[in-house]
Amino acid sequence: MAEVTVTLPEGVGLHARPAAMFVQAATAAPMPVTVGRPGDAPVDAKSILSVMGMGVKAGEVIVVTAEGDGAEDVLAGLKTLLETPEA
Repeated sequence: MAEVTVTLPEGVGLHARPAAMFVQAATAAPMPVTVGRPGDAPVDAKSILSVMGMGVKAGEVIVVTAEGDGAEDVLAGLKTLLETPEA
């Protein structure tokens, strides 16, 4: 299982639009993807309700995991998406 740790930048939390963009990208992955705070149980990154229910705010650290062929590439893309402030 591959994982990446991401610190959300200022102004970027996992609310409405950013969460939807993250879930859409995770859903496009051909493998299971989870997200959670370090030490907490992860949730399904392909579920908008689960992701928004986490209430992740700017500056918080989250861990995204994926398992399967190409997991590292999927995680790199998700990390870039999470670290990019909305335009």
